[in-house]
Amino acid sequence: MALLLALLIAAPAQAAQVKFKNVSVHDPSVFRDSDGRFYIYGSHMQAAWSDDLVAWKMFSNLDKCALQPSFAVEFKEAMTWAQTGTFWAPDVIQLADGRYYMYYCCCEGSKPLAALGLAVSDSPEGPFENVQILLKSGEEGYDATRYPNAIDPCVFFDASGERLYMVYGSYSGGIFLLELDPKTGLILDGQEPYGIHLLGGNHSRIEAPYMVYNEATGYYYLFLSFGGLEASDGYNMRVCRSKDVAGPYEDAAGNSMLDCKCAPGNFWNDEDIAPYGTKLMGGHLFVPLEGENSDRENAIRSPGHNSVYHDPETDRWFVIHHTRFAANNRYIVQVRELFFNDAGWPMIAPTRYVPDAEDQAEVRLAGKFKLLRHERDINLTEHLSVAVEFGADGGIAGEASGSFESGEDGKIVLTVDGVNYSGHCYVGYDETQDEFVTCVTALSDEGEALWAMRATGQD
Repeated sequence: MALLLALLIAAPAQAAQVKFKNVSVHDPSVFRDSDGRFYIYGSHMQAAWSDDLVAWKMFSNLDKCALQPSFAVEFKEAMTWAQTGTFWAPDVIQLADGRYYMYYCCCEGSKPLAALGLAVSDSPEGPFENVQILLKSGEEGYDATRYPNAIDPCVFFDASGERLYMVYGSYSGGIFLLELDPKTGLILDGQEPYGIHLLGGNHSRIEAPYMVYNEATGYYYLFLSFGGLEASDGYNMRVCRSKDVAGPYEDAAGNSMLDCKCAPGNFWNDEDIAPYGTKLMGGHLFVPLEGENSDRENAIRSPGHNSVYHDPETDRWFVIHHTRFAANNRYIVQVRELFFNDAGWPMIAPTRYVPDAEDQAEVRLAGKFKLLRHERDINLTEHLSVAVEFGADGGIAGEASGSFESGEDGKIVLTVDGVNYSGHCYVGYDETQDEFVTCVTALSDEGEALWAMRATGQD
């Protein structure tokens, strides 16, 4: 095998002691201002900022609402319609006039009664002043099995940079797409009332749509969260893609996402939707090998409701999401890198992002690894890794077997238990072991995600 010599002779990883500054922002939607500062906006009027994607500072929540101190008055119409004081999953974009446009939504939660509106500010930190309600769900004649719940907006420009769209929806009738006026941010006339249906229906547990375009591949990527958001409800992140913003969208297995919905009358049945969408990350735990630290209570549960950011200067991609843990229902924001494999599919890094991690250690592909498969299910508890050894000859042995071959720019191909994978290897920070280690993220031809993390304490 054409293994790189550096992979075999590099020095052991160093002790790291990286300190993350966590925040609790549910459903984080990312926006980067012209000064380089990152903002995330979430449910319950939560918002935070960071200059490096590692240390976050909270600046708004319902108790101290910088986004709109008088939210009960400013958004009274939406709250009255939705019969709630709960704000869910907003999205912020800056338009040509230099102002910041926040697409907010209110929903009581136990039924698809919601209002999605637009508010505007001169600052990304607010205060945002209400413009108007754009959509409602639950009106007379509303069929919740066919029509979307008016929440979870994501607003984006198309590949031309000229046409503005909003993808939105949660459970109920699925995920929909509407075109907006790029000057006003309002819905353009001449469309179906809720727009174009992209996927979902019959109360399938699909929500949190987030759309990005990758110029290098020529695809629109629609990220989604399947399952429920509580720690034991199986939230997991998936993706599908299309050359046309309006679809049709397909997953890596070639399934049309228009077929992704619950059977009539079979509401909230996860088995109907589990085969669809390329699953990138769900609940998981890297089981420690001999001599390593154990942190079972902090096993990842229900990671989801992600947004995505592409840095045009470095050409690096990032996914920003919240996650819960096995021990409790608390949630924090995590940022991970996204890599694209040879087939043009995104893959999520097994570790949280740390700037300049590649300067802390060398990639070492020979040694003991913890190998984890995310499978295709909506897993209510964490999937566990197995112990394998990557050999200097390119073989894989242990609780899974196969082979691997590394290439340039971090590329790697693997065969594990007869399944072929294409992916990326890199240096990441193992929080539990507090060391920088070699990591692998890959997808099979059918879109099944595989991760591997090198064990610590090796020569």
